Amino acid sequence: MESQDEDAARQIQYDYRQADLTPEDQALCDYAIKLTVNPQQMSNQDVVRLQQLGFTDEQIAVAAQVVGYFNYINRIADGLGVDLEDRMTMSVEDWLEQKTDFRDTVIP
Repeated sequence: MESQDEDAARQIQYDYRQADLTPEDQALCDYAIKLTVNPQQMSNQDVVRLQQLGFTDEQIAVAAQVVGYFNYINRIADGLGVDLEDRMTMSVEDWLEQKTDFRDTVIP
């Protein structure tokens, strides 16, 4: 999804479930969140759901690799105490107020 709409981009960033996404984009975001937050709960059914929406095996593999890579690189940065660039940071209070906490979210 590509857009010049900053409000839509912010909505996706903080809670994609409230954004005006296609069923395919919604499912891909669900997949990414589940793989990030609850990887132990992933099953073949997660892949089947994407396939039923028209994703190819190659597209699903690429999605898993991209999600996994970003999770990996963030874990490495956190583990090494790497500081973010100033343009990438906001106060913790602002961030917590704006973002959605997906830790208790159940994604089928």
